[in-house]
Formats: sequence, structure tokens, C-alpha cells
Amino acid sequence: MARILVTGGTGYLGRLVVPRLVRAGEEVRVVSRSPHASGDGVRYLVADWTTGDGLAQAVGDAEVVVHLAGDQLHNEQVARTLVRAVRDAGARPHLVNVSVVGAEKVPVRSGFDRRVLGYMPSKLAQERVLEESGIPWTNLRATQFHELVLVAARALTKLPVVPAPSGWQAQPIAADEVAARLVELALGAPQGRVPDVAGPEVHTFRAMMRAYLDAVGSRRPTMPVRVPGGASRAYAAGANLNPDRAVGKQTWAEFLAEHVERR
Repeated sequence: MARILVTGGTGYLGRLVVPRLVRAGEEVRVVSRSPHASGDGVRYLVADWTTGDGLAQAVGDAEVVVHLAGDQLHNEQVARTLVRAVRDAGARPHLVNVSVVGAEKVPVRSGFDRRVLGYMPSKLAQERVLEESGIPWTNLRATQFHELVLVAARALTKLPVVPAPSGWQAQPIAADEVAARLVELALGAPQGRVPDVAGPEVHTFRAMMRAYLDAVGSRRPTMPVRVPGGASRAYAAGANLNPDRAVGKQTWAEFLAEHVERR
């Protein structure tokens, strides 16, 4: 049994990873910004990512840290806070990190790019912090989750005409498949950067929106929209894809069949 700490364990991916670790018989702790009642094989710890308060105590005796905490733009700062806490605790856990395919291939220079697509360079900076920390690490990159594309689809299809960035492509994968791979890595030795995990199919963003509309029985039209900037061109060129690592099983159509109902 390993003592495993999960950062971001109450987030979307964390809620899939944590039960898998518990079922594997591991001693699981979760760092949260607010108190949660411990139970179901999980102990919750409170820590502040802004100040670092509580993090050194949380990581102190962890053998593995599965790092899922972060947001759209501040992943580098969160990673630095984690590394500082590990050093303050005098610990040397195995850090398992999740990142995004194509993180180094999407240029983000303009203010618009940073606001809309800043996640990619933010994740790249996070990777570099962990790689340069001197702490044993494993880094897994994944393509877009079905679940996050669904969130975008539900928001965009509320409009009379559904905008779709011209040429943008995606290779979505089920989040639970990524969670399964993260748990496998957490139970193994540090490996550095491991092969990416990507969904089974490549689609244009517009085709994915059309598939969602069809699934819910909506006749709303889609309209291609030109998004300026180098980051948008990179998405259209497939910088966020990895067809050679199409290891995911669940397709977008299968996901929609399970998660949406016709109106």
C-alpha cells in the first residue's frame, strides 16, 4: 500500500482518479481548498495554493503525488507552490502530472490568444517546473476530454447560430480513460515523459458541434468563424492532435449516446 496524495482531487478528473486509487487498495489523501468530510477510504486535507499554507504538511509523508490541481492560466504558479512545499517538507515523492498534447506547439502571443488559448503554454510551463525540480516525476499528456467538449457544446448551442472556429480540430478522449492511465502510472516507478494518450478519432470542431446538435435533435445551424492568431492556426493545423497515439476507445458518438438526450 502506497501513501498517495492527489492535488485537485475534488475536480473533474480528480473525482475519477481518487476512487480508482481507493479500489486499488492505496492510502489516499486529497488536498482541497475547503474542508471535506473524510470517508470512503479518502482523507481530506486543507491547503492554500496562494500562500502554500498546509501543503508541506500534506506532502510530508506522501510516497506519490498525483498532481491535477490548476486552472486555465496559473498552472506554472501552482506547480511552483507544490515543488516548494515538497522541498520545505524534505520529501521526495514521485510526482505524477497530467498535461495536454501539443503544449509546446501552440504559440500564444497576443492578448486574445492568451485569454482564449492560454491553457497550452500554461501547461507547458507547469511541465518544465516539475521536470527541473530534481524530484522524480512522470508526465502524461492527453488530448481534449469528451466531457469538456460537451460543456463547450452545451454553451455554444444555446445561441441561434452555433459558432465554430474555422478548421479547428480535436481528438477527444474519455476522461475516465485518462484517469485509468494516471492511476497505472502512480502505482509504478517514475518514467519522465510517457507516451501521450489521445482519442480514437480526429474531428473538426464544427463536425463535433453538428454531432451534438443531431444527438439532441436540434436543427440550429453552425457557422464557421475565423479566429485570429497563431494559436488558432495551430489548432487548425492539428498541433493539439496525436493520431499515432489514438489509444482511446470511446468515440465522440458513443459518448454522446451515453450522455445526452433528445429534446
